[in-house]
Formats: sequence, C-alpha cells, structure tokens
Amino acid sequence: MVLSSLDDYRAVLFDLDGVLTPTADLHRHAWQTMFTEVFAEQGVADSYTDDDYFEHLDGKRRYDGVASILASRGIRLPWGSPDDPPTADTVSGIGNRKNNYFSRALEERGIRPYPGSLDLVERLDAKRMPMGVVSSSKNARWVLAAAGLIDRFPVIVDGVVAAQESLASKPAPDMFLYAAHAIGAEPAETVVFEDAISGVAAARAGGFGLVLGVDRGAGEQALRDAGADDVLDDLAVLADRPSRGENR
Repeated sequence: MVLSSLDDYRAVLFDLDGVLTPTADLHRHAWQTMFTEVFAEQGVADSYTDDDYFEHLDGKRRYDGVASILASRGIRLPWGSPDDPPTADTVSGIGNRKNNYFSRALEERGIRPYPGSLDLVERLDAKRMPMGVVSSSKNARWVLAAAGLIDRFPVIVDGVVAAQESLASKPAPDMFLYAAHAIGAEPAETVVFEDAISGVAAARAGGFGLVLGVDRGAGEQALRDAGADDVLDDLAVLADRPSRGENR
C-alpha cells in the first residue's frame, strides 16, 4: 500500500453506494430482478449477470446505465422522459421501474453505513475536514438520511443535481469537478473514494490528488487499471491509522 496521509489534502469526496453504505447490494438486486424481467419481455436469451452490473451500470446515472445494457443486447428503445411510468417501454420507463424495486428493498431492509466508513467520516468530521458526496443516484439524499449521515456532508452532488446542471455521467469527471468547486478545493488537493470502475476513471480524468478504489466486488486490478492510486477492502484501514502528530 502507498496510501498518503489524508492530512496532505484539503477535502475528501466519497461515492455513496458501496463506499459509505452497502446500498450497492440493494441496487444490484434491483437491477438483476428488473433486467431478468425486461429480457424475458424482449425475448433476450443472453441472461443478466453480475458482470453486466460492473460493466454497464455501476457508478452511472440510472438512464445512462439502462441505455448501456440494452445496447449490449442489441435492444433499441426510445429514451422517453423522466416522468414515464414504470410500465413504459422506454429507457426512462425501465429506469423508473428499477427505482421502484430499489425503493421497496430500502424501505423493507433499511440501511446502515459500513462501520469502517462511519469511523473514518467521524474522524474526518472531528478534524473539520471538508467532505462531500458524489453519487449518480437520484436517491442519494434519501439514503444518506436513512443511514444517519446526511448532516455530515454540506456538499451532495447526486443524480438530481447532475440533471439540473447538465453534468455528464461518470466516467466523465464533471460531477466530481462540480463537487470540488462547491466545497472550495482544487481537484489536486482533494481525495476521492470510489468503488465503481467508472467512478475511479472519472476521478482520474478530473486530476484529483488521490484516487482510492474501494473493492466491493469490481476487483482490485480493474480499479487500478481504471486509475486508482491504491485499493482498499474497507475504509477502516484509514480510520485506524493515526493522523500526523497523533499518538495512539
């Protein structure tokens, strides 16, 4: 590991799903359930797999992910609009259908932050380190509130903000750059934590000072290949490290 001290940086940006909270598991379940249904409706023999999630969906805005995976199966549907009903045979309708599955799972199961992630956030908060969340999900604020984390992050750039500000989806760096500007730090002075290949690539493209991959299933080498400076299994490894000048 070549992890630099977080004290060397002025701000920290976290992805949400799979970095702060285990909601990535809920998203994966919702996507699998929904696309199994959609592929059956479309007569697609090539079934949905976990590889589809990491290659086409993870880290991307919902409709962009839907369009990507449909294209991988040769399915062409109109884009539609965000207010399409979940029954609509459009990219937007299918994305809205998936959100229904996710919302139901979140309500039934609830969500708590990863213990190691919570420890690190609390430690950085105590040091008054500026922190923000950058998530492609339009449910980010809801998830952060449900996990008891929303008050920790004055800057939240999510799928709603991305749509309002016309920010390109990851792997473009737009969302991270927007968050860094909002938090008052240069990219080179900012740390990014990401578990998605597309998110790591976005942070690398944005010129961020330290890009840390969090391996929740994407694979260490894949995250390194996308541009991660280092890869962690759990943020607890950083929460347990003493800061400069701190004795433990």
